[in-house]
Amino acid sequence: MAQGVIIKSLSGFYTVAAGDERITCKARGRFRHDGMSPLVGDRVEVSVDAQGRGRVDSVLPRRNRFIRPAVANVDQIVMFAAAVNPVSDPFLIDRVAAIAQLNDCETVICINKTDLDPAEHLRGIYENAGFPVVCCSAETGQGVEELHAVIRGKTSAFTGNSGVGKSSVLNRLLPELALPTGEVSEKLGRGRHTTRHVELFALGEETYVADTPGFASFEVELLDPIRCEDLQHAFREFQPFLGGCRFPDCRHLKEPDCAVRAALEAGKIAPERYRSYERLYEIAKSIPEWEKNKQNP
Repeated sequence: MAQGVIIKSLSGFYTVAAGDERITCKARGRFRHDGMSPLVGDRVEVSVDAQGRGRVDSVLPRRNRFIRPAVANVDQIVMFAAAVNPVSDPFLIDRVAAIAQLNDCETVICINKTDLDPAEHLRGIYENAGFPVVCCSAETGQGVEELHAVIRGKTSAFTGNSGVGKSSVLNRLLPELALPTGEVSEKLGRGRHTTRHVELFALGEETYVADTPGFASFEVELLDPIRCEDLQHAFREFQPFLGGCRFPDCRHLKEPDCAVRAALEAGKIAPERYRSYERLYEIAKSIPEWEKNKQNP
């Protein structure tokens, strides 16, 4: 039995990198019975039968895992955004960042297409909230080296809405990949999916990037559920004010003497981020308890 890392998942088949060997595997039937799916990034034990067919026998303990993007054991999520064609909705950024925060995973905001629009307002929102922000252009190459420095030596998952340029930037980072890229509809303001599966690429220097399928706006509801009581801890700029409210169980919505709302009114929390918190709280309230408690080991 060999150990390796799943670097590709497509149509029920897994490509496992075990040293210099690449083994195509199916997963054991018990994974389906246990309600668990191996993910790209998983460290696994595999076996190969006499006919050369590989099988994922077990998944080793995970550091973290995400439903969307479907990856495991990542150091950081690189959330791609743009202020033009397509314009990124801060709510999508905030929901992914909240999920990452609760999974002890850093979020890097990468604003692409700055040759078309510098996105200064979007940049300000996330820099002021304490996120690492990189501005780049896949078209001109500006900022790509800065992004390379941010991901060097780490395992990162590239994600974001469709058409925002994840694969284009990855092609800049490693030109020999020649990943397919697509045009963005000027009329609809959204891109078509060009990445159809999750795949982990090695960029050297212990640097790995998972390229993942983009989101359509309606797919935000497919992301991991968040509990109401956990949500306040998912917004990093709330942290200095937690515990300062009149009521210990303050939801930071309409309660009097709320320290978080006072910080919002004082300009210490961006209105866009707070609106995302309100929307996420409403979503969290509507999620059944059985779904909140559902675990994917």
